[in-house]
Parts: sequence; C-alpha cells; structure tokens
Amino acid sequence: MSNSIPLVSVVIPTYNSENYIEEALTSVLTQSHTHFEVLIVDDASTDRTIDIITQFSKGDSRVVIEKLETNSGAAVARNVAIKKAKGAYISFLDSDDKWLNNKLEVQLAFMKQKKCAVVYSSYHCMNEEGDMLSKKVHVLPRLSFQKILKCNYIGNLTGMYSAEKLGKIYAPNIRKRQDWGLWICAIKKAGYAYGIPTPLAVYRERKDSISSNKIQMIKYNFKIYKDFLKFSYIKSCYLMVLFLYEYFFIKKRLVK
Repeated sequence: MSNSIPLVSVVIPTYNSENYIEEALTSVLTQSHTHFEVLIVDDASTDRTIDIITQFSKGDSRVVIEKLETNSGAAVARNVAIKKAKGAYISFLDSDDKWLNNKLEVQLAFMKQKKCAVVYSSYHCMNEEGDMLSKKVHVLPRLSFQKILKCNYIGNLTGMYSAEKLGKIYAPNIRKRQDWGLWICAIKKAGYAYGIPTPLAVYRERKDSISSNKIQMIKYNFKIYKDFLKFSYIKSCYLMVLFLYEYFFIKKRLVK
C-alpha cells in the first residue's frame, strides 16, 4: 500500500447484468489512473453476465472474478470483494452505472490535497436505456456523521475510502441500503467525507431500484438504525422522522 502510485481496488457486485456490465467495466478499464484492480463478485447470475466478465478478465489481468454459488445479495458480494482487496483505496461501482474516465485520477488528487480518507462526487443521471437525462445530483462540500445518519448523501458509484488510513470497512449484511451502512461507518471513523462538485460518474435510473420504491426504502432505513447501528426503537423512530424530512425537503434540492 506504500507505492508512490496508489493501487485502487474497484469493487463491482454483479447479478444478471448482461445488459449493462460491459459499459460499466469499460468505464473502469479506460480510466486515466491505470493502477487498479477490478474485483467482480458475481452473485450467481443466471444470464450471460459471467461469460461477459470472463472475456474481460482474459483480456486484462487487472480484472479478477469471484463467483458465488448461491444468490446472497449485494452486501455479501461487496464484502467478498473488499476482503480480497489489496489497494490502498477502495472504490465502488454498481454493474449498471459507469464512471467518467478521470474519476479515479481526480479523486486521488483531491484526497491527497485535502488529506482526507473518504471522498465522493456529484454525478449525472441516465435512463434505463442509457440516454443521458438533464439531471445532475450535486454534493455537499463536507458530510458529517450526524448528517449522513439523517440521509445517505453519498452516491455509491462515486464513493472512495482510504483502506490505508481507515482499514477495511464492510457493508452490513442486509439486502438493501447496505451501501449507506458502509458509508456511515466510514464517516464515523474518518470524521468527515468530502464532496467533489464536478460530476465523475453516471447513475442509471431503473424502475425496479430501491429509490423508486419508497416503502421498501423506509423499511430498510429502519433496519439500518435498529438492527445495524443498534439504536433503541424510540431513537430509530426519531431518526426515521428526520430522514423523511431530510430526504423530501433537503436532499431533493441537490438534484437539479
């Protein structure tokens, strides 16, 4: 982890991603910062995902594949990759999203300049077919533990943390919102996450996403508070009220 050119471990969980994974992987392999490893954990896909990523791994030794025998969820897949990661920094990309080609370079330079351990950025949005939307999600310049408890302001496709400074941080083993749990823990250890206003990634809006199902989102938010963070029932309910206000009246202002 002490190389002058830092190694970045890129964590990508996949499940039935044959329509998107090629675009996601290409966006990583064409990064201007080239010293990285791509850790793809396939969560027992039943489509052509494993064939597609195998072709990438044959063509580029930086692509490492792990295949789970049973479908276990994104948290398990991410954690398997994190455990195998060798990089000084750990970055995340979902299999249906993509990065701009300077994402890693810009974030590494920013982290060096700020001497910070957790960073994220603004990002563009596209529809399910890959057409760009006239919508951008902006960042807060600095994100505290108390603020992220109220709402997840980190787009997982933009997040990176320093494993060298913080050690490895894993996601809670729940089916949804596990990325939020990971970033809560990262900020608790680091003190703050810092936002880069320049968009560095593109998020694919899908009809079946957790953010499109508000009831499911509320259910898993409560699991984060009560089961993962071990807050009391009363405190968890109180934080849920804060979340609803933060999500609908504060965070929405960052989407323009």
